[in-house]
Amino acid sequence: MNQTIKPRLNLAQIINMSVGFMGIQFGFALQNANTSRIFSTLGANADDIPILWVAAPLTGLLVQPIIGYMSDRTWHPTWGRRRPFFFAGAILATIALILMPQSTALWMAGALLWMMDASINVSMEPFRAFVGDMLPNDQRTTGFSVQTFFIGVGAMIASGLPSILDYFGVPNAAAAGVVPDTVKWSFYIGAVAYFLCILWTILKTSEYPPEDIVEFEREKSEMNFMHGVNETVTGLFKMPIVMKQLAWVQFFSWFGLFCMWIFTTNAVTKNIFGSTDTTSTIYNEGANFVGICFLVYNGVSMLFALFLPTIASRIGRKMTHLICLILGGLGLIAISFVHSKMALIPCFIGIGFAWSSILAMPYAMLSGSLPAKKMGYFMGVFNFFIVIPQIIASLGLSKFMNFTHLEPIHIVTMGGASLIIGGLLTLRVQDNE
Repeated sequence: MNQTIKPRLNLAQIINMSVGFMGIQFGFALQNANTSRIFSTLGANADDIPILWVAAPLTGLLVQPIIGYMSDRTWHPTWGRRRPFFFAGAILATIALILMPQSTALWMAGALLWMMDASINVSMEPFRAFVGDMLPNDQRTTGFSVQTFFIGVGAMIASGLPSILDYFGVPNAAAAGVVPDTVKWSFYIGAVAYFLCILWTILKTSEYPPEDIVEFEREKSEMNFMHGVNETVTGLFKMPIVMKQLAWVQFFSWFGLFCMWIFTTNAVTKNIFGSTDTTSTIYNEGANFVGICFLVYNGVSMLFALFLPTIASRIGRKMTHLICLILGGLGLIAISFVHSKMALIPCFIGIGFAWSSILAMPYAMLSGSLPAKKMGYFMGVFNFFIVIPQIIASLGLSKFMNFTHLEPIHIVTMGGASLIIGGLLTLRVQDNE
């Protein structure tokens, strides 16, 4: 169906489209808040952790454009276009989430991170295209904002699970080399939530069939792995101008986020709680509080998403994104100057504004500039500018730390500066609202 004649959907329909993303964020939030903790528990040093994280961006770099390309050329009368990928990814991610906290060696945790991230990506990328498929242009900011709300709900619950379980008496510390039960049960709960949320969206939504089924079948007949790889590579040279401009915004925004996700646990446990011993009660208390901080920024993101469409309609999507990224950058930088755990909360409130906008505004600005029949493919290519900065962070930051003798807290500060740069680059984007 042509995007100019797509019917407007009501709020309940947009919510049903977005519930699945809440499940996906259970997986990502558990990964972001606990992977560095699992690596440290299994014996990784602080400067080893970025390299171990490289599995996640590499899988995204390979998987998302191919999945987007394949989902553009998929149609089943019952399953639709994007929903088969939602379901396949959900099954694989559920298995990975159950296995991840049972890791007994670094190589095992690294391999399961690779599997988990690849599986989540199989589900996630078609969700971005799903909004473009189903909503007219004037509803897409709302669509991505509702997605952001449910991302916030899922991430807030998942980030707080270890602390919640600790409160109810689940052991939060374990012997050397053993993942605590609070982390294990958090992943098990997340696995169930992931699958059920994806299932909700699959059962509660339907998709529009291809407008020209003959042309669609012709393009589908050309689909093969090598053609998909070729399209993915050449897509970097065929990006619309808005996509090229947003690419720089995404690069600096996500580099800042990865600095936060990879190093916050070690920065906070050392600088605020004063412990680097992963078997100690103090360290695990600090690691749990990082989960609370992540819960805070995801909660702020969830609530702020409700106001994003109104704010964007008043001051524009560009200015909304600029202000939010600057607030997030200042929040990350401020972590270096606080000396108590409760003083971290205002820092993560600022990060919550940035996270809410990062999940909505770039996609709202981008989707209107993309051809409808290649929505999934270009959304996958756009993901390059999320995973490339993570690869740089994963491979380069450990060497940079060794060379400069910087501490994790300094890398978190660097991440804040990167968010601010991303915000300023938003001014270059030609957003046709």
